[in-house]
Amino acid sequence: MGRMIYKVLTSEQWAAAESGGPIQAPVDLKDGYVHFSTGAQLQDTLSKWFKGQHGCVLASFDADDFGPELKWEKSRGGDLFPHVYGDVRAWQVRSLWLLEMGEDGAPVAPDEVVRRRDEPKAADKASKASVIS
Repeated sequence: MGRMIYKVLTSEQWAAAESGGPIQAPVDLKDGYVHFSTGAQLQDTLSKWFKGQHGCVLASFDADDFGPELKWEKSRGGDLFPHVYGDVRAWQVRSLWLLEMGEDGAPVAPDEVVRRRDEPKAADKASKASVIS
């Protein structure tokens, strides 16, 4: 399995994909490709584009599944964002989360998605802190 990339959908968009339609949002249709984020980019994407939208769904995908249809292109802040120039379907989803709302009114990305692999979990930090004390 390769690097995971993430797509945020409204519950209506996910329902359409589950019914056999492509995974897409209006911005994807407008721009001609399907927008994704990396784990590191995800919370900023949620805060910028999904504030106030309840019931959002987060879907993870293996970037390797898209082959040459996946392009890494500069976008917000000069970061390289994953864009898929082709169909994306529900059967390609590796994991799915129903996102909870944060105090700022934006959906909150799951810890396991945004936390870097080398960063210890909060519980690990607490247990290490108690050992050091």
